[in-house]
Amino acid sequence: MRYADPWPAPRARGPVEATVSLPGSKSLTNRALVLAALADGPSVVRRALRSRDTSLMATALTALGAHVDDSGDDWPVTPGAFDRDATVDCGLAGTVLRFVPPVASLSTGSVAFDGDPHMRNRPVGEVLSALRGLGVTIDDEGRGALPFTVRGSGAVPGGQVVIDASASSQFVSALLLAGARYDKGVDVLHDGKPVPSTPHIEMTVAMLRRHGVEVDDGEPNRWQVAPGVVRALDTAIEPDLSNAAPFLALAAVTGGSVTVRDWPESTTQPGDELRELLARMGCAVERTADGLRVGGPDRLQGIDADLHDVGELTPVVAALCALAESPSVLRGIAHIRGHETDRLAALARELGGLGADVAETEDGLAFRPASLHGGLFHTYADHRMAHAGVVVGAAVDDVLVEDVATTSKTYPGFPDAWSALL
Repeated sequence: MRYADPWPAPRARGPVEATVSLPGSKSLTNRALVLAALADGPSVVRRALRSRDTSLMATALTALGAHVDDSGDDWPVTPGAFDRDATVDCGLAGTVLRFVPPVASLSTGSVAFDGDPHMRNRPVGEVLSALRGLGVTIDDEGRGALPFTVRGSGAVPGGQVVIDASASSQFVSALLLAGARYDKGVDVLHDGKPVPSTPHIEMTVAMLRRHGVEVDDGEPNRWQVAPGVVRALDTAIEPDLSNAAPFLALAAVTGGSVTVRDWPESTTQPGDELRELLARMGCAVERTADGLRVGGPDRLQGIDADLHDVGELTPVVAALCALAESPSVLRGIAHIRGHETDRLAALARELGGLGADVAETEDGLAFRPASLHGGLFHTYADHRMAHAGVVVGAAVDDVLVEDVATTSKTYPGFPDAWSALL
C-alpha cells in the first residue's frame, strides 16, 4: 500500500485506550528459518513474520537450495543440497547480511551478496574474516563489506576463531547458527569492548539447544558449538516485542492504557525490557489475562538508562525522553551508529528539529525538558526512526513523517494499525 509522503502523523486528542495484536518477531523468525534450512528434515515456522527482512531471508535460503514456502501464515521449510551458484539480496536486513554467509559457506557453488546502497556501509568484515579463519574462501577485494562473494567447497573445516563483536552481537550469532554443520564445529572467542545486545545471543543459543545442538556458553565471551545434527523442529514465533515499543509508548504520552496481547511469560527478546523502562518513566505496568498492559502517567518522567543490551529500543525511548518533563540520559549505545542509519546522529537531528533539547554524547543521547513543535521528521529508511516520529506526532501537532512505509521492514501495515488507534 502507498502512503502519503511525508505522512501526517495522527495526533491523539485524549487518552488512548486500546488492545493490540502484534506480528511475529523478526529476530526469532529469521533465526528459525536459518536453523530449519540447516536441519535434518522438514520443519515449519509457525506464525512467521511476513516483512521485507523475513522475505529476503526466505528468498536467500531458497536461492542456496533449501525451500521456504511463505505463501501462508505458517512457513514450511525443506532443507536442500547447497549445490548451486546463487545471488543473495540483503536489502537492509542485518540478519541476512550476517547470518547467510556462514550458511553459504557450506555450498559447493559461488554465492554473491549485495544489498541496498546504505547496506554497503554496515559492518560485516568480522564475520568474513572469521569465515576465512575457519577455512572459507571469500572475495571482497579487501572491503570487509558488500558486495562480496562466498566461494564454497561443500564443507567448512571449522574450529576456533577470535573476533571483535563490539559492533554487533549478530557477528557471534551468525557463526553459531551454522557452526554445528562445520566439521569441527565452531569455538567463537570475543576480544574487544563489551558485546552489545547480548539477549540476542542468548536467543540464538536457546534456539540452537531446542534444535538439539550442543552449545557451551559457560565462559564469558566464549561460545562453543559442537559439530552435529541440527534437528528438524516446528517453531511457533512469539510476537515481536520490540515492535510493541511505539504502541506502549502511546499509552505513556497520552495518559491512556494500551494492552499488547500474548506477551510471553518468559522470553529472550530484548523488547521485554520495555516493562522496566516504562515503569521507571512513571507508567503502570502489569500482566493481565490478555497480555501486558501499560497505563500512562499524568506526567512522563525522564530516565537515566544504559541501553547497551537493548539498543533497538533507543529510538522510541528517545522520543519519550524528548517529551518528558525531567532530564534524561541514554548511554551505552555507541554501536547503534552502525544500524540502518547512524541512529544517534539521526535522533539528535530529527528530534532537535522538532524543538527537543537533545545532545549527542560519546555513547548516547542527553535530553533536557523542552516544548516540541511540528515539522518534518526524516526516517533514513529506518523503521525504528519512523516509530520515534509517530510517537512524537501523537503528542505534538503537525508532525510529518517522511517515508513511513519503511516500517514494513518488520511490520507491514503499521501506518494503518497506528491510525486505527488514533
